[in-house]
Amino acid sequence: MNSMNDTGVAAGPAPGQTSHTRRFRRLALTGLIATLAAMVATTLAAALAQAVGVDFEVPDGGETIPLAGFAVVTGVFSVVGIVIAVALLRWSARPAERFVWTAVSLTAISLVPPLLVGANTATATALLGLHLVPAAVMIPTLARSLRTRTD
Repeated sequence: MNSMNDTGVAAGPAPGQTSHTRRFRRLALTGLIATLAAMVATTLAAALAQAVGVDFEVPDGGETIPLAGFAVVTGVFSVVGIVIAVALLRWSARPAERFVWTAVSLTAISLVPPLLVGANTATATALLGLHLVPAAVMIPTLARSLRTRTD
C-alpha cells in the first residue's frame, strides 16, 4: 500500500542540537590542528636548544629528556586544554574569557617544576621557554575559536 499522506515532519536531530554539535566539532577540530602545530613548534624549539648546547639533563632522575618526549607531553596537555575549552563552551556564559584565565593560570603553574628539578641554568631556561611555546599556540587559537562560535 502506498500512502501519500505527508505530515512535513522530517526525522533527525533538532535544529538547535545540530548547531550545538557543530560548534563542539569545529572547536575540537581547530584544537587538534593547533595541537599538531604546538607539538611541531615545541619539538623544533627543543631541537634548536639542543643544537646550541642545551643538554636537557634533569639531575633528579639523571636522564636526558628526548625530543619525542617534548612532542608527547605537548600533545597530552594540549588535548587537556581542548577538553577544558569544550567544557567551558558547554557550561560557561563567557567561555573564551574563562578559558584564557584558566589556561594562563595553568601555564603559570607549569613554570614552577623546571625551577625545582635542579637542572643547570641553560636547561631550566630552555624548559621555561618550551612551556611557553605551546601556550602561545594553543591559548590564542582556542580563545579565538570560542569567541567566533556564535551559530
